[in-house]
Amino acid sequence: MSENIYVGVDLGGTAIKVGICNHEGELLHTYEGPTEKEKGTDTVIDNIVKYVRLIVEQSPYSWDQLVGVGAGVAGFTDLRAGVILLAPNIGFRDVPIRAILEERLGKTIRIDNDANVAALGEAWSGAGKGVNDCVCYTLGTGVGGGIILNGKIYQGFAGLAGEIGHISVVPDLEAIQCGCGKMGCLETVSSATGIVRMAVEAVERGDQTSLSSIEQITAKDIFDAAKAGDEVSIRIINRAAFYLGKSMAAIAATLNPERFIIGGGVSKAGDILFSKIREVFAELTPAPLQQGVEIIPAKLGNDAGIVGAAGLLLR
Repeated sequence: MSENIYVGVDLGGTAIKVGICNHEGELLHTYEGPTEKEKGTDTVIDNIVKYVRLIVEQSPYSWDQLVGVGAGVAGFTDLRAGVILLAPNIGFRDVPIRAILEERLGKTIRIDNDANVAALGEAWSGAGKGVNDCVCYTLGTGVGGGIILNGKIYQGFAGLAGEIGHISVVPDLEAIQCGCGKMGCLETVSSATGIVRMAVEAVERGDQTSLSSIEQITAKDIFDAAKAGDEVSIRIINRAAFYLGKSMAAIAATLNPERFIIGGGVSKAGDILFSKIREVFAELTPAPLQQGVEIIPAKLGNDAGIVGAAGLLLR
């Protein structure tokens, strides 16, 4: 085999996932090992190096075919310097990860935040394949985002572009404080955390809902109840979808992407969520700005971060 390969690293608090991709973004091999963050920064870096070498050794490819390694991490990064400024989930602070890995592996290294690399993965070989301009949402504990323009991650002057979850969309009278310290962020109503919060508040108010019988309410419980016709759950989902659609209308007027891609655990709710988002987007977006625009679910699931990290070497 003479083709070049690219390794992506998804650096998580519990596990480090690595994968080999070819030039087309096809995921060829994967490996996962423990992060062991409790043992300190040096151990985590040792594990990254070990897993990258191991996956190549276990593959049909040679080390010489490896062009480089890309890594995605949840946290604040200085992309130009290749330094992870703060990544609480792995205990990194001011770690010059690019320089260290280039010295240890002898290969080109690229880093970016996890939301950006997930967006790049979807754009490269997932739901955004063949589309030059798309915006990706990740709906999980929070609301993450990534912007792909002309096939490349748009990072902004400080590398902080794509913080979609912190667009202020909720009116003042309804707004609550977000974890970022500001009021009315999208994350407060459209993340799994926000959806569960609204459900708990409804139960505490005494609203008539089947959720009252559940001790620890999850986002899945709420979506299941909504699909079964529970009016409170439907109202909560519609509110979350409304603000997602509203944020997309604002982004459409600013960036005019061809496609919005929604991933993360909450996106698995399916049509009960997507149909409302599309309806709101159509209501709030001027006709020329919604012409040809699609709002679709992500395709790569948990592999998006690995694929996108590998794609940093090419895009």
